[in-house]
Amino acid sequence: MRVAVSACLLGRRCKYNGGSNEDARLIELIAAAGHEVVPVCPEVAGGLSTPRPRSEIRGGTVVDEFGVSVDAAFRTGAERELARIREGGPLDAAILQPRSPSCGVGEVYDGTFSGVLVPGDGVFAALLRAEGVACYTPREFIASCA
Repeated sequence: MRVAVSACLLGRRCKYNGGSNEDARLIELIAAAGHEVVPVCPEVAGGLSTPRPRSEIRGGTVVDEFGVSVDAAFRTGAERELARIREGGPLDAAILQPRSPSCGVGEVYDGTFSGVLVPGDGVFAALLRAEGVACYTPREFIASCA
């Protein structure tokens, strides 16, 4: 299987605060399954720096914690990553960072920067789903391997 994986889950320090969300169990399971991994970070691909201000989706637009729209960077990055993925062939699935305004699957923060979650997908996850790609959180993927 060819699987896109949020680069921060693989240990890359591309998270908004300069850290990562490395998930050792996820990495172990992907390696054991022999999947072809395509690391992705739509935010960096869209030209955003690391570190960068936190961002959330508010009313369908991605804004940073100072109220500045960063929507164009998020959408450009999502399109760039999708184009890069396509160059390597079909994608079978994606394992994406939960709650992220780019990679969130099924729920994202509500745009108030108060920790409230609402149903929905991040910009990149929505783009992948529109392409017919199955998207999973690490927890969902790990549970499916059990």
